[in-house]
Amino acid sequence: MWKTVLRRVLLMIPQLLILSVIVFGFGKMMPGDPFTGLISPETDPLVIEELKERAGLNKPIPVQYKNWMVKMLRDGDFGRSYTQKVPVSSLIGERAKNTLWLSLLTLILTYLIAIPLGIYAGRYEGSRFDKAVIMYNFISYAIPTFVIGLVFLLIFGYKLGWFPTEGSVGIGLQKGTFAYFKSKLHYMILPAVSAAIVRTTGTIQYLRNEVIDAKGQDYVKTARSKGVPINKVYSQHIFRNSLLPVAAFFGFTIMGLLSGSVFIETIFSYSGMGELFITSINSRDYSVMNALVLLFGFLTLMGSLLSDIIMTIVDPRIRID
Repeated sequence: MWKTVLRRVLLMIPQLLILSVIVFGFGKMMPGDPFTGLISPETDPLVIEELKERAGLNKPIPVQYKNWMVKMLRDGDFGRSYTQKVPVSSLIGERAKNTLWLSLLTLILTYLIAIPLGIYAGRYEGSRFDKAVIMYNFISYAIPTFVIGLVFLLIFGYKLGWFPTEGSVGIGLQKGTFAYFKSKLHYMILPAVSAAIVRTTGTIQYLRNEVIDAKGQDYVKTARSKGVPINKVYSQHIFRNSLLPVAAFFGFTIMGLLSGSVFIETIFSYSGMGELFITSINSRDYSVMNALVLLFGFLTLMGSLLSDIIMTIVDPRIRID
């Protein structure tokens, strides 16, 4: 298995290289540049041209791409943010911590909601509880993430005032203190719940279908005929086999949360990588935008590999090729 893992990791290199060419090219095709926002009736055009020349934006695009790749591969330098004047790596690093904690809370809430609902809906198929879960699934699947986020923000943020409406932590709190941790958790709850509600849909449906299918399998009938208690049949046989589809998408779920929180972070003005990505696009901050797309692409590829590895752990009969 580990030879296959190494081969998959090596295969990521040309994939990321192709992605870098695409994102760099599309970035340069966008109208404007990082200094367009500085233009006003009082701005001297020579000053803007000098800034472009100093940043290397007047060089041919292939030369800019080569210089960017050389710095990144040789020195591990992703450049500096044109707008915020700080190294890209440190800027993303600070935002990545916020996204990581938000993704972790979202993942916990997703499975705390989805696993019980999916298991019990499948076990009591056709009951009122099952019908209520199906209705919940239809509604949560039909409503886009940004709509749920905006509704929650309006009700629980602005109307009731239970949660903050922007930011990731309270002002003036010292890092490492309990008050700091409590504040960060308070700021994360509303966006995490909004994201979790949308992400429970697939997990609930997979679990429900697997439980229903497993109830008719021969190994379940055999266990029941031997007098095994029904609760034990569910806990030791049906539940474990029903988790295989969830395990198959677990890696994608983790990496998807890290790279796909653009809407939630933007709606709640949460200082994470998703909100930074939108900001970098709006300001034509090429260095930040390119680094984030490469990072998101890497996380997606790692999610695929992680899912395969988890599948082999959950079900030893499965081997990745």
